Amino acid sequence: MPRSTLLRALGAGALCLTASATTPALADAAPQVGVSAKQLNIHAGSRATVKGRLAAPGTARLQIQRGNRWVTIDRDRTDAAGRYALRGRLKRPTSARARVKTSTGATRVVGRLNVYRRALASWYGPGLFGNKLGCGGTLTTGSIGVANKHLPCGSKVTLRHRGRVLRVRVIDRGPYVGGREYDLTAATARKLGFSGHGPIQATR
Repeated sequence: MPRSTLLRALGAGALCLTASATTPALADAAPQVGVSAKQLNIHAGSRATVKGRLAAPGTARLQIQRGNRWVTIDRDRTDAAGRYALRGRLKRPTSARARVKTSTGATRVVGRLNVYRRALASWYGPGLFGNKLGCGGTLTTGSIGVANKHLPCGSKVTLRHRGRVLRVRVIDRGPYVGGREYDLTAATARKLGFSGHGPIQATR
């Protein structure tokens, strides 16, 4: 049946019913967990912070993922306007996905929570490009990763330097001088704005 004929047969009342049926879907599109501020890059012993507002007053929990589990590190009951402030203190270096979960079951992933410690690092590359990596593969000008003496090959570590954050894998062995813990590839050092040797923030 042509659309114009169908509309005449149904009448205007049917059109009103159709419009009202779509209204709840629009309401459901509103965010259940709002986030207005967050601090997820912190030093060990400091507090991570997530602030925002829930669609309805209740309880909010700040959780981090450990394996297949979500672990609560802080909780807060909202005020009458639905505002919450979550502050979780972590003493050990770690890097984990973080989310806010409400008492109604609504959740929102807010990013990766990185807890850093100070580590000594250096970088390498020139004169070594084309050499085999300790974890397999070949070192190139574009290789992203770090060398470490103890972490298993493929382990992920988040590094921070001068406000820049980069998550990389252990792809090589070393360094073996000066008590340094990490040797950054040239490409990794470039992305972080790191030069020479000295302290860097690491989550492992």
